[in-house]
Amino acid sequence: MRARWRFDRQRRSFICNSGAAVTAAALGPLIITDRTIAQTRTLYVNSWGGSFTAAQEAAYFKPFTAATGIQIRTITPVSYGKVKAQVTTGRYEFDMTSINSMQWLRATREGLAEPIDWTVIKRNELPSYAIVAHEHGIASNIQGTNLCYRRDRFPSGGPKSWADFWDVQRFPGQRSLCISDPPRNLIFALLADGVPADRLYPLDIDRAFKKLEHIKPHIKVWWREGNQSQQLIRDGEVDMMSIWNGRATELKQAGVPVELVWNGAVRSTSTWCVLRGAPNRRLAWEFIQFASQAKPQAEFNKRLYYGPINPEAFAFIPHDLAVQLPTYSENLAVSVREDDEWEADRIVQIEERFTQWLAS
Repeated sequence: MRARWRFDRQRRSFICNSGAAVTAAALGPLIITDRTIAQTRTLYVNSWGGSFTAAQEAAYFKPFTAATGIQIRTITPVSYGKVKAQVTTGRYEFDMTSINSMQWLRATREGLAEPIDWTVIKRNELPSYAIVAHEHGIASNIQGTNLCYRRDRFPSGGPKSWADFWDVQRFPGQRSLCISDPPRNLIFALLADGVPADRLYPLDIDRAFKKLEHIKPHIKVWWREGNQSQQLIRDGEVDMMSIWNGRATELKQAGVPVELVWNGAVRSTSTWCVLRGAPNRRLAWEFIQFASQAKPQAEFNKRLYYGPINPEAFAFIPHDLAVQLPTYSENLAVSVREDDEWEADRIVQIEERFTQWLAS
């Protein structure tokens, strides 16, 4: 709310001092215009909020402003619906965002994505896998969605796989899964049903929903946002759950007795994305070029515990922390990488079926 208020105040000040006051005011308080951008050199970034935005502030936003003079204003939370609405109407609340690469591939297909500006981005400084969504986005980090449990609830040893998560007899307790990420739940169900990790795709959707039926009565809470997931297991409301690895490691570093399981974790790619037609798109690519460098990436991942895209970042990350990150070699070996192309082709149908299944 504070970032949004500053945004509004700055816009009102500009409108009052420009010859286009009446027109701009008619468009509403959260509309960016080319003239505004030219005068302020301010980049508006859509972020997740909470500890995620705090890590971005420290690692990316403040150093970038110090180096370039370009101001950063954040708008939270991340919303695919807002991205689509802004590009469709041409009324922009933010210039860029950072979302799952599968979602951005979907956005690319729907004409919502700005292609990479290769006059700004230095291709030779990026690993090939950092260029995603058919050259419409740059990977920012790798995130794991893992099984996590409270050690104090399982003094003899907790669940070590999704098969264990489904085994309510051997591992009794309250459970939680994410309501807003159906593909991950399908993968967990298939792994629990014995499908080998290297044979998951194409996902057997019918088989996955059949397996989900077994665990549905034992899910106490379907969580939606990262802060909620942390609160559930920190407060002991649930004993085991799916959770983003960075959120769980943050709790562990704070002394909460949680254990993170890498076996069967799903690796997703977060992507820097620029909205098609965004007024500040060139500044956005300048920022992304800066944020793709090794030192800023290391600073971010030391704070939020996701895996850096730039492999040189590991030179700036302590070993005891590096082993907890998704792109550490031993974690890569036992986790699963999502198939962006396969999921993007089917995400609408999967989400619709999952919503109907929950309501049944």
